[in-house]
Amino acid sequence: MASQVKLQRMKIAEVRAILPPEFGDARGAFSETYSRRTFTELGVACEFVQDNQSLSSTKGTIRGLHFQIPPAAQTKLIRVLRGSVLDVAVDLRHGSPTFGHHVAQMLSEQNRVQFLVPEGFAHGFCTLEDDTIVLYKVSSYYSPSHERGLRWNDPALGIDWGIAGDAALLAARDRDFPILRELPSFFTYPNDGAEKK
Repeated sequence: MASQVKLQRMKIAEVRAILPPEFGDARGAFSETYSRRTFTELGVACEFVQDNQSLSSTKGTIRGLHFQIPPAAQTKLIRVLRGSVLDVAVDLRHGSPTFGHHVAQMLSEQNRVQFLVPEGFAHGFCTLEDDTIVLYKVSSYYSPSHERGLRWNDPALGIDWGIAGDAALLAARDRDFPILRELPSFFTYPNDGAEKK
């Protein structure tokens, strides 16, 4: 099955876009969206322990940029069940040649692409349609005491969310997260997280 999965490395190599195969017939379609064995063969050797699902009612909703710090850091595998998002990962690993850089990927119900965001990265997304449903697997359980965030519109990040700042819908806490230069050094490069090649 691993040979049938399309795997695309992004400009930050540890972040990947993954497209599992889909098999269709007169009834519709079937896709194996996650197999630990297949992902391990692809070099993604991490154990997911929790699934999270969000519904965003309004286009232009931004959730993020979120991450958890060690020992509860999370690798995330994100996909869209309905609608579409611009999904973003920001490298927070001090010493990384891409520290503070980001990659973005459009995920949709139609393209079926999944986005793998390893430990050491902040993650967020902007909905491109109303009533968008996002499902993501994480490698560590939710831990409020380890939860942190990075401000979504920090100019140093240069993220084009495709929406005017005053039109974005965010939770109050997301608007108040620190900018990159204010963050402590939570992660170091090379990443010693669960996702390795």
